[in-house]
Amino acid sequence: MAAVELKNVRKSFGTVDVITGVDLTIDKGEFVVFVGASGSGKSTLLRMIAGLETVSDGDILIDGADVTFAEPSERGIAMVFQSYALYPHMNVYNNIAFNLKLAGLSKTEIDKRVKEAARILRLNELLSRSPAQLSGGQRQRVAIGRAIVRNPKVFLFDEPLSNLDAALRVQMRLEIERLHRELGTTMIYVTHDQVEAMTLADRIVALDAGRIQQVGPPLELYSRPSNVFVAGFIGSPKMNLMPGKLVSSGAGKSTVRLDASAATQFDLGASRGAAGDAVTVGVRPEALQIFADGGVLPAGMTGMPARVESIERLGNITFAYLDGGTPEVITVQVMGQADFSPGQQVQVGIQPSQLYVFDANGTAIASAANA
Repeated sequence: MAAVELKNVRKSFGTVDVITGVDLTIDKGEFVVFVGASGSGKSTLLRMIAGLETVSDGDILIDGADVTFAEPSERGIAMVFQSYALYPHMNVYNNIAFNLKLAGLSKTEIDKRVKEAARILRLNELLSRSPAQLSGGQRQRVAIGRAIVRNPKVFLFDEPLSNLDAALRVQMRLEIERLHRELGTTMIYVTHDQVEAMTLADRIVALDAGRIQQVGPPLELYSRPSNVFVAGFIGSPKMNLMPGKLVSSGAGKSTVRLDASAATQFDLGASRGAAGDAVTVGVRPEALQIFADGGVLPAGMTGMPARVESIERLGNITFAYLDGGTPEVITVQVMGQADFSPGQQVQVGIQPSQLYVFDANGTAIASAANA
């Protein structure tokens, strides 16, 4: 295993800046996930670490050695791509062994490494099969096996599960998590799926427009997002974001009002900003409650009038989508069944302690963590 260090790494294609100065240290044995929307620069950053993209500026160090301009084969990395890229005319054994044969290893050593990889990935019974006889998840495990046998210092994964169906993605997430636990190798994983990021990562690197927006453990990004981008990207369903204004602000107490409902005001703890500032107010779907219009709300909870647009009943969870006069539909997550129907007038119950407040630049100025 090896540490990976990025120092002011930049990448431009002509006049277009794709990565705009990334500083990041990944510790030995750490599982780090790069997450962001399409075009955020996450795959480009991974490909620069792999040596598949040149660096416009900055330095990349692996295990303390400067590999900024080293060939991919000289970096001690192994990469697993989105496509399996298996040789269709070779069986599983020979697909896994192929690069070892090119490297000139002995038959004994090749056999030892292939069988060990097969044991780790539970491919023992599949070694004689061709790729055409495998499921999508099995093919991806073979592709990972090709990486394992090289005994790399760092594993790189570029959206390896995006071609799989939902059930297989869950299964493969468990496989990759188990693999990291067993091997203990440094892993860098790219995905646009924040569920993968939340469930796999020791730390998440949230990227947008080629810049790091926040780095930290999954629950830290979920509970204490540093800006509107992280708040809206981390979490499923995403955080509700609504325009509002600071009525008052101070070191001990502040008040925020929603634009869509002037009567809906919330007393918060400390916040930064000045009275009258335009803000964005965020609240997680699972932190909201829904009540029939005219119903009595629990003490300390403020009601916001809304109308039910649609209901999704998923058995153990119900999602209610509401029109509260806000630019975006408000999502409420209810455990179990919810007895509401489209067109119904309701109240959305909001606890002030569950709110997040962001300034006009999108930076967090108050949250449930410090309310």
